[in-house]
Formats: sequence, structure tokens, C-alpha cells
Amino acid sequence: MAASEAPPPAEATVEVQTTAPPKDPEEVTLDAILKHLGQFGRFQLIIFLLICLPMMFHAMFSVTYVFTASTVTHRCHIAECDSPESAYVEPWTEFSIPRNGKDLDQCNRYSNDLLPQWNQSAGEDICLAEHYSAHVESCPGNKFVFRDREELTISNDFGIYCDEEWKLSLVGTINNVGQFFGIPIGGYVADRYGRSFSIALGGILGAVLGIVRSFSPSYIWFLVFEFLDNMTSSTLYSTCFVIGIELVGPKRRVLACSVITVFYAVGEVALAMFAKAYPDWRILLRITYTPSLILLAYFWILPESVRWLLSQSKEERAKGILRRAAKVNKRKLSDSLLDKLILANRDKLEQSAESRFPIREAFKNFKWRIANCSLCWIVHVLVYYGLSLNVVLLDGNKYNNFAYIALVEIPGFFLPLLIMDRFGRRYSLCGLMIFSGICCIGTIFAGADQPVLQLVLFLIGKLTITASFQVLYFFASEIYPTNLRNSLLSFCSMMGRFGSMLAPQTPLLAKYYASAPAMLFAGAAIVSGCLTLFFPETTNVILPTTVQEADAIGVKTKSSKSQQDPKQTVP
Repeated sequence: MAASEAPPPAEATVEVQTTAPPKDPEEVTLDAILKHLGQFGRFQLIIFLLICLPMMFHAMFSVTYVFTASTVTHRCHIAECDSPESAYVEPWTEFSIPRNGKDLDQCNRYSNDLLPQWNQSAGEDICLAEHYSAHVESCPGNKFVFRDREELTISNDFGIYCDEEWKLSLVGTINNVGQFFGIPIGGYVADRYGRSFSIALGGILGAVLGIVRSFSPSYIWFLVFEFLDNMTSSTLYSTCFVIGIELVGPKRRVLACSVITVFYAVGEVALAMFAKAYPDWRILLRITYTPSLILLAYFWILPESVRWLLSQSKEERAKGILRRAAKVNKRKLSDSLLDKLILANRDKLEQSAESRFPIREAFKNFKWRIANCSLCWIVHVLVYYGLSLNVVLLDGNKYNNFAYIALVEIPGFFLPLLIMDRFGRRYSLCGLMIFSGICCIGTIFAGADQPVLQLVLFLIGKLTITASFQVLYFFASEIYPTNLRNSLLSFCSMMGRFGSMLAPQTPLLAKYYASAPAMLFAGAAIVSGCLTLFFPETTNVILPTTVQEADAIGVKTKSSKSQQDPKQTVP
């Protein structure tokens, strides 16, 4: 294509605006103008810095429950042995508390035969090993001794222990239910009212609700605001990704969006460090959410996506943003070229004979594409979060472990830079998913007696599924038309919530067969990876504006490749 295969901007010394009207109307595209202005110039860099901030905030918003609703390590309070100054581990815990693996049992103790007749006021010492039997009983009165006395989560704040710990897991489920409902709503808002409006609205609502949640007086109120917070802010990731895709030229999309998603990992690492420094869940929420109030300014300072403006026939605003981009990037842009872009865009919208929001036609035309994309999303989320639940494989405390898991994602974000343009979107997606599945199988054969090898395979599997997820976001943004891109991307992401709801339950499979979770992850990744080959290839394809253009991807590109070569379209 002329728009996607022209020389880099630095070498494009011919003034496009002074040439004769192009013979091929495909030349007058937004991608062609972006190439002339600079595919990733100073203007795009400023926008990217702006959208990286909500991306980082969203990372923290979506996983705060890992720390706010985590269990606090504790043991039974042994009344006949413990004093107010007693530590978590004492000499008497060796014979009074049963072991659960390497750790002390959190909810049970050994019974003391003399305890029923014990007279504490008499000073009688019955804290001796010979008085304890092998009979196990639950902690009386829910009295506990905590390992980290400074740590405060909703567990010890609201008294959620032992038999009620399912309430802590429920927080993660409610988190994903909120995202399940919020993602399609946010996608609709982004496609109907604009990308920048959606980012500003979702960010500020999430910030306010998160701060309010820090004052929750009870567990029920905490759940309510957990749901509302994630429902309102869940669309930040996909909308930031879409606006990044729509801002730059074809040759710089992969690099640009890799940079964006790195800030997601940065947000996760920042959350882990905040949680480590401030173990009180109420303080943690206030520190995490208060800075995001700055997103209120995005209603005024974040420029709207030009592609969205053109798809909504908001021509003057689109021209104004392109003129500003030309000024910031120090490039010349004539009014005649802008007029040609507007005329070409009007022709596309008129010839498409479709409404402003043709969601019904989209599901009719793309039903198999949407179904395959949704399945792929479910598998990615299942494997991604399923592997994250195995963070216990790493030594160290939970804060450092969480940071390690986030850091290993960063090379995964950049891996698509090396393979997407070389091997294409489909083969990159397929290969990464299959490789991640192979790593999961490898952990089965490595066995627990080779912990180093298991750890390496675990990290490689997490890295490759992260890279695959990056390709999927990118790919899904290219196979749908502009006026439906955010909605359909959000729909697929919404379907992926089923995977995140299932992932926390996979450890239950290990009770029946230790390798069952790894087999599930591997089988799902390999099967879905093979199905991705049925997607159309979109490498160096101009982003489709209409349903018809999106439907023609994969059919049109092969037959028109020679016509789209810039050397052949010059008069």
C-alpha cells in the first residue's frame, strides 16, 4: 500500500501537499498523512506520555485486591503458652501447632489434655510437650498471633479467617465481574463519545470510587466499591491501547504500543513497592488512587483520536489536531491535502451505506472472527493469570514475588517488536501461544525435584504468554473497523473475564492430579494457538474505517499488493 510502504518520514523530502491530486484515492489516507507528518514524531510522543499515565494507574487499580484482600499469616493463640509479647514462632509452637507443609497451620492447634482443668491464676505451667496429644482442634475464639503485626488487610480488619477465607477469594471474583460489565460499557462510551473522553471519565470515576473504598466500614461495602471501581475503570487499558494504535503510522505501531504496555508492568511494580512500604490496606488505597485524580485534566489536555473524529464526521476537529501535529513535528501540511483527506473520508462513509454504530452488521459479518477472538482472549487470560497464581514457586516475600512476576512481563512486551513484522501477526500469535503451552508441559516433566528448571520454564511461559497477549491486543485492533474497534475489542476483552474467573479455581484441580492445571493451560494454549491461523493477516495493512473494509482484509491485500506499492502509484 502507498500508505504503509512509503519511505520513512525522514527520507520523504518531496512535499506531498504540492503534488497533483493522486490518481489512486487510496493514497489520500490518514496513514499517508501520518507518514508525512512523522509516524512517531514529537506530537505522538507527547500523546503517548499522556496515555501511559492512565495505563499505569489501571494496572494498580485492577490488582490492588492482591494485597488489600490477602490473607495475613497467623497461627492460633496458645492461651497456656503465649503472652502479649509472644512472636509468631516460639519454642512451644513446635509441639502445640501442627505443620502445614513448611509453615505453621493457621487455623488449628494440638489439644492440651490439662487445659480444661487449668487454673491460670495459680500460675500452673502446662505448656509442656508431654501434655499435648495428636488430636487437632480449631483455634478457640478465633484468637491468633500474627507474623507481621504491622500488616493490615481486610482479613484482620474485618475478622475474616479460616472457614471464612472464601470471602477473600470472592473479592477477586467481584473484581472481574465488575470488569466483565464495565468493559463493554466503556467500549461503547469510547466509540460513541470519543477515546479521550472515555479515558478521562473512567480514570476519574475509578479514582473517586477507590478513595471512597478506603473508608469502607464493613466487608459488604468493600465489595460494593470493588465492583463499582473496576466497572468504571476497566476500559482504560483497551482504550489507551486503541488510541495509541490510531495515532501512529503503520511502521511504528508495534514499537509504540510496546512502550505503552510496559507502563502496565511499571504500575504493577509500583503497587508492590507501595504495598511493601504501606502494609495498611486503607493507606495503600489512598496512596494508589489519589494521584489518579490528575486524570480530570484529560478532558481538556488529551487530544481526541483523529480516526475516531473522521469516523464521526467531526472534520474540523480532525483537521485542527492534524495541523497541531504538523506544527509540533515541524512538518508542512497544506489545506489542500487535508481537504482531499476529508473528501476521501466522506466517500468512504457514504459508500459504506452503514450507520454510525453498525454493531448488528458487525456481528453478522464477523461472527466467526469475533468468536475466535473471544476464545483466544479467554485462553490468554486463563493462562496469564493461572501462571501468576503460581507465584509461590519463587522464593521471598509476596511483595518481591509480585514485582518479579511483573518485571518478567517487560521483555514480553518488546518481543513482538522482533517478530510481528518479520513473521506476521498470525504466525507470531500462533507461535507464542504454542511455545507457552510447551513450557507448561515442560514443568510437568521437570518435576518438583528440579526446582530451577521448573522456575525457568515458568518464567519463559509467563514471558511468552505476555508477548502473545500483546500481539493479540494489537491484532484485534487491526481486524475491526474504526467506528466499532473499541466496542468489539472491549467485547472480546469482556469475554476474557471468564478466563480470569476460572483461573483462581484451577489450583483445586491439583488436589485430584498435581499436573492438571499445567495440562489445562498447555492444552488450551496449543489448541487456541492453532485456531489463530484462521484470522486474516494484517501486517502493514491500513486500519479499516468501515465494515466493508474490515471484511475485505485478507482478501483484498493479496490482489492489490502491487497496486498499493508506492513506486507504482506515483504519476
